[in-house]
Amino acid sequence: MFSTTKYIGNSKEQYALVIKQLQALIEDEPNRIANLSNASALLNQFLDQINWVGFYLMDDGELVLGPFNGLPACVRIPIGKGVCGTAVEKRQTIIVENVHEFPGHIACDSASLSEIVVPIIANNEVIGVLDIDSPITDRFNEQDKQGLESFIATLIHHI
Repeated sequence: MFSTTKYIGNSKEQYALVIKQLQALIEDEPNRIANLSNASALLNQFLDQINWVGFYLMDDGELVLGPFNGLPACVRIPIGKGVCGTAVEKRQTIIVENVHEFPGHIACDSASLSEIVVPIIANNEVIGVLDIDSPITDRFNEQDKQGLESFIATLIHHI
């Protein structure tokens, strides 16, 4: 079902295809962890120039590490701290061109230079975030923001 070759077409077409692949992976699976695991693996395969992709889930008022692909990561992140905690606090996607310029950035991997964090909101409650890091600066753009927000909108019905 999945190809190891590069996705073709423009960014919008590529995100549409990866969202279709996500739907095929999760449509009949009710388990939250399984679906988040496959979602992170799919994004890891789809996105180039990234070194970490995964989820942090709300647990007792803070973000706790969930399924991911990459090196070991920070386990707990307080709301309002780092890019992930700030995305929860602001309830909006945050793109950071250079993490070293983000006040309070939490450095889990010193190789990470840019980051995008998409909050996962269900029933008007933040239940977690999708966090993606890159070893290059200015990796993420508006097309990534829109594509990843659509990816999360599809995923949210299965977690």
